[in-house]
Amino acid sequence: MRAVLCTEHGLPESLTIAEVPDPIPGPGQVVIQVGAAGVNFPDTLIIQNLYQFKPELPFSPGGEVAGTVGGVGDGVEHVAVGDRVIAFPGWGGFAEQVVVEAQTVIPIPDSMPTDVAAAFVMTYGTSYHALKDRADPEPGETLLVLGAAGGVGLAAVELGKAMDLRVIAAASSEDKLAVCVDRGADETINYTTEDLKTRTKALTGGAGADIVYDPVGGNYTEAALRATAWQGRLLVVGFAAGPIPKIPLNLTLLKGCDIRGVFWGSFAARDPMANARNLHDLVAMFEAGTITPYISARYPLEETGAALRSVMDRKATGKIVIEL
Repeated sequence: MRAVLCTEHGLPESLTIAEVPDPIPGPGQVVIQVGAAGVNFPDTLIIQNLYQFKPELPFSPGGEVAGTVGGVGDGVEHVAVGDRVIAFPGWGGFAEQVVVEAQTVIPIPDSMPTDVAAAFVMTYGTSYHALKDRADPEPGETLLVLGAAGGVGLAAVELGKAMDLRVIAAASSEDKLAVCVDRGADETINYTTEDLKTRTKALTGGAGADIVYDPVGGNYTEAALRATAWQGRLLVVGFAAGPIPKIPLNLTLLKGCDIRGVFWGSFAARDPMANARNLHDLVAMFEAGTITPYISARYPLEETGAALRSVMDRKATGKIVIEL
């Protein structure tokens, strides 16, 4: 089978395509014939050896796949050969086949196309866990979403509206903000031309944002914290800008506010039943038309490096998928 290989840690341009042996499922494992794979920011980190998980070289990146079951190992009963499924291998997904632990496999609803399935769970799972489980939202509160046109950011915009929040979308261009408005954002901030703190305060009558969703980090985090309302909640989702910010903790004292970490992968592993309930909610929202992944680009397997570069450079809007 063909697979994208990371043979040495580095940038997306160093990835290669190679023929490798077909995987064989062991006990409790499933082989998936990959139809599409979601491209996510952690994929750009794992190939540089900068992510929490550090697979041995050589390996294929790709942590989110959708396709059909091609084989099952002993003890696997909840899926069978031919079933359409989503899975989260952590890495290995940018390949024609991947072997995964059976507990990571989720059936795809009949109403969901394979490419949409590959773009669905990681972004919405992260953002729903962030807003529902970590933010304690109340209807009518203001949600400020940084990186709002990215995969998890755009999911947060849609979910925030579904939760009856007033959503302020912050992104780096007018084109990206137009997509956010189309997905329900009430107000926008272009933080390349507007001051994030000043504009947020102006849009909230000086009160600030009740909830800040921050997958960006860098210099934006402190500005957003300074624009947080009394007893607000700043959700730390990731660091797409690169630098991990150092926060003056006196700001939390002055505002009586919280800084709350969001790690969906760890949450899903530690509390699989709660995660399953969240996924049930998300599928119901999809089937009701409340949320729909925005796929801005599709790449063939041979152009995986270009897809990762687009995400790494923060040029992507919504979600990118690799189609096989």
